[in-house]
Amino acid sequence: MKIMILKKNNIAEYILYLWQIEDYLRAFPQQAETNPELRDLSQMMHQENIMDVGHLQLAKNALDEMEDLHNDLLNQEATYRAAVIQLTPSLNILKSKTDRPTMSDIEACLILLYQIMLLKLQKRPISSETEQVQHQVTKLLQYLSKTYREQ
Repeated sequence: MKIMILKKNNIAEYILYLWQIEDYLRAFPQQAETNPELRDLSQMMHQENIMDVGHLQLAKNALDEMEDLHNDLLNQEATYRAAVIQLTPSLNILKSKTDRPTMSDIEACLILLYQIMLLKLQKRPISSETEQVQHQVTKLLQYLSKTYREQ
C-alpha cells in the first residue's frame, strides 16, 4: 500500500491522511468500489465497526508510536521538552474544549491540524493566534516525524 510509504516518510501526515480517508469513506462509501486502496481501507473500517465514528487501528497504532517517541524525547532532549512546555497552555485550552480533556498532547496536536485543514476547506477564517499555534505544532510534529523516520 502506498500509505505505508507515507508512514515511513512522515508519520504525522500518515495519521492525518488516514483520518481524512475515514471521513471521505463515510461521506462517499461508493468510492471504495473504484480504488483498491480505498476498498481495503473501507473493508478495514467495516471489520473494525467504525463506519460511523472512530479511527482505524492503523491510525491508533501509529499514534501510539508517535506518543512513545514523544515521551522518549521529553526525557532525552531539553530543546524538545522546552518546545512542548511552550505549547502546553494552548493544548490544554484545545483539550478542554473537547469531550476528552485527558487526551495526549500528540493527539491534541493532530486534532488541531486536522480541524484547521477542515476550516480551510470550508474557507472559514483562522485567527492569528490559531495560526501561531499551528506553526508551533507543525514544527513539533515535523521534528517527531523526522526522528521517527531516522529510527
